[in-house]
Amino acid sequence: MTTLRLPSPLRDTIIAAAQTGYPDEVCGLLLGRQDPDVVTVCAVHPARNVHPDRTADRFLIEPQDYLDAEYAAAADGLQVVGVWHSHPDHPPRPSDTDREFAWAGWSYPIVSVNGGVATELRSWRLEGETFGEEEVLP
Repeated sequence: MTTLRLPSPLRDTIIAAAQTGYPDEVCGLLLGRQDPDVVTVCAVHPARNVHPDRTADRFLIEPQDYLDAEYAAAADGLQVVGVWHSHPDHPPRPSDTDREFAWAGWSYPIVSVNGGVATELRSWRLEGETFGEEEVLP
């Protein structure tokens, strides 16, 4: 099992963004370092959800936001190590759509936001064709 080290201030940033964006799905990128068993998040990069039809239950990262995250990571000697997003009024488990667009080797924290209040954050990692849960530590 991989561990995701997500410092409390960065976790708080993700949660605040997820609550502010409710009832839409909100997303962003994780910048950090990846070791064999530990992913360490050093920065959170915002991203706009530009899904054309279903922002309440789908997200699509603005391509320029992804490029900006890659440039920011490289400038700081980091890499993009994952994508976080919210699940409005749904549990923080990956959907079939999340699986369809996931990349192996990245962390995928999901924040459940119910009625505008974040209730849980869990992280996942693609293992073959399925997601395995990551332990999240500060």
